Amino acid sequence: RSEVKSTNKHLRMWNLELSDAGIYTCKCGSHEVRTSLHVFKLTISLDGHFLPNEVPELILMHNSPHPLPDLSITLFNSNNNMVTPEIENKGHQKYILNLKKMEATDSGTWVCHVHSDSPLINQNISFAVKVLGFQNPDLERKYATVDSTVILPWHLNFQKIKWKEGFTGQLNWKQQESANAHDLLDFNVTAQGEQHETKKSSHFLFEIPERKPESTIEVKLPKVHFNHSGQYQCQLAYKGRHVQSKIELVVMKVSANPVGPLSSGANMTLICQVSSLLPPNAHLHWERVNGTQTDIKNSKQYETKLEVNISAAGLWSCHLIEGNDRKISLHYHVEEDTVWTSYVVTGAIVGGGILVFALVCLCIISGISWQRRRQRANRMAQARQYLLENKTCQCQQ
Repeated sequence: RSEVKSTNKHLRMWNLELSDAGIYTCKCGSHEVRTSLHVFKLTISLDGHFLPNEVPELILMHNSPHPLPDLSITLFNSNNNMVTPEIENKGHQKYILNLKKMEATDSGTWVCHVHSDSPLINQNISFAVKVLGFQNPDLERKYATVDSTVILPWHLNFQKIKWKEGFTGQLNWKQQESANAHDLLDFNVTAQGEQHETKKSSHFLFEIPERKPESTIEVKLPKVHFNHSGQYQCQLAYKGRHVQSKIELVVMKVSANPVGPLSSGANMTLICQVSSLLPPNAHLHWERVNGTQTDIKNSKQYETKLEVNISAAGLWSCHLIEGNDRKISLHYHVEEDTVWTSYVVTGAIVGGGILVFALVCLCIISGISWQRRRQRANRMAQARQYLLENKTCQCQQ
């Protein structure tokens, strides 16, 4: 593990071990030069492969000629920001460093800087940290209207951080926190980064998009129902450890009571409802398109249903607003009774006209058929008469 270069008498060593530390003496005639070699060994728990919220432990071993110096240790994360770990000093030879809980954004190359004033030591030791996880927030909320199409995506970071270990995962759904979870699909990612998915649920109407971004798990609900709301959880599993990310789907619907046209002088109740509690900065908002301020009504905090009593026909809209952002909207068209009646009368007239036209066509067709049958009967009678006359002539001869 060592060699001396004949050209310059340099000593080259590789694959150093802690036991290689010591004082090295070079003699040339009466000249003698001494050099002290300090050897550091840095190890990281779990071989540097973590899931979010796990706490890495670094162990820095140091061997050098006695006396062992007191070291100052500084850590820099992948963004070159200084990190202050909890350090346990085990007699200047072993240092245990406990970091904070990891996040997916902590992945990258870290640097451990070791410093000593006497003897002078300035050594940088780099090491890799890989945190497998999601690029989504821990709890994401998506809004959808009834009968719309929605795609729920989970963005994994295994390709971005060059994760070279296989792992598995699953996606499940439950309508409420206390309800039983329903498995939707299983997936696995090989050490080569190949992703495979298997659909599990047969009664839940969803699709796995064929074309989607890389390192993404997606489900598509082609026609959202009100009872499709709830928590969709994607979970990764690696060596018996787990991490999950949730997307809460909130569904909105509108209805009217009573259903149908609005009679003159009558009232109607329009109902806008969401499937679960809204965050504190979100609310429902009813308004009539091109209406006045009196045609506006807002829900109170944490209300999941907003009703508005109306006496004016027209197009009414319910909006779900979070902060200053209008997330989703649904429209309900209220028709006047007179308009409805005119539609009915028009429909009856058009329908009656079609019926009369059909009857006339039927009569014409029947008349033509009868005339053809009459002509055919006349021709057959003439033919019989002709045959009888021919037979009479033959008998007389």
